[in-house]
Amino acid sequence: MTEKREYTGEYPDKTLYLPGPTEVRDDVIEAMAEPMFGHRMDRMTDLYTTIVEDTKTFLDTDDDVIVLTASGTEFWEATTLNLVDDRMLVPTSGAFSERQANVAERLGKTVDRIEYEWGAAVKPEDVRAALEASDEGYDAVGMVMNETSTGVRNPVEAIGDLLGDYPDTYFVVDAISCLGGDYIDVEGHNIDAIFTSTQKAFAMPPGLAVCTVSDAAYERELEKESASWYGGFQRALDYYDRKGQTHSTPAIPLMLAYRTQMKHMLEEGHEARDARHHEMAEYTREWADEHFDTFPESGYESQTVTCVENTRGIDVAATIDQVSEEYDMVFSNGYGTIGEETFRIGHMGEHTVESVKALTDAIEDVAGL
Repeated sequence: MTEKREYTGEYPDKTLYLPGPTEVRDDVIEAMAEPMFGHRMDRMTDLYTTIVEDTKTFLDTDDDVIVLTASGTEFWEATTLNLVDDRMLVPTSGAFSERQANVAERLGKTVDRIEYEWGAAVKPEDVRAALEASDEGYDAVGMVMNETSTGVRNPVEAIGDLLGDYPDTYFVVDAISCLGGDYIDVEGHNIDAIFTSTQKAFAMPPGLAVCTVSDAAYERELEKESASWYGGFQRALDYYDRKGQTHSTPAIPLMLAYRTQMKHMLEEGHEARDARHHEMAEYTREWADEHFDTFPESGYESQTVTCVENTRGIDVAATIDQVSEEYDMVFSNGYGTIGEETFRIGHMGEHTVESVKALTDAIEDVAGL
């Protein structure tokens, strides 16, 4: 049984190069210290409508946006409950795509998988073949855009394009570890719901989940006999239309932080933010190829998380500990079954090539590269 470990507050600050959470600006943290106010006051309407409409502007979408106090996991459940009656197709190529399939099964849905080895990317032709081979059809295709466990960036755009031929099949995209750091045209690729968590490429504190909802997805939920309560599209969006607020009590300090950071994101711009993340990804991959190897299938590497294959057989856990101790920088071990075979560097949010280089220099020093 776990024993209590007292939180003392006496901990050294560490620069985070994790696949999330990531670094947060000082003024974003400070924004959380405003005096408390009621979540049904006009002040809350000003705050919530600001963050919702700013998010739509940043993502360049006319689709509705929901911001809930939750982790992104909430929208695995909610999109499944809201859009899937019986059957769902889920390509699986890592821990999080497999978890998306598991969530749907736990909710009583029939899930057909297209299974890939870890490190491989989903292929559009496989998705089309599965759709064509199914006599019953599918209520939705669910897929992970950025497989955090393997550093694979799946071709969401191409798969969304082919789903244009299947108008009764909804497209649900988990973009938790990349949205805001990897540009995607939501409406241009038939995406009905795409969601993220704020502690990743948005570079905000953990605790809020963000989801875009197409008109078709909203209408689909209206037709269903049952749907998610907390993450219901109708409940959240109708309340927003009437009140400009959330249907349930939100984490107000986190939304104050969101407002501050989203203004920074708007100032930078979605395309410029995408370009900065592209530069960081290119640098990190080149470094990995020079000293180790990259784990993902070539041509499908993530723009926000590099998964490095440990071809030198270094002690990953010991290297992480020593870099943390000597340089106050934290990166991540591999995930699950590839824990010691790989390690991961998160280059998302407010990081730059220069800050990522500081980490790779530290790894070189500690590992004797």
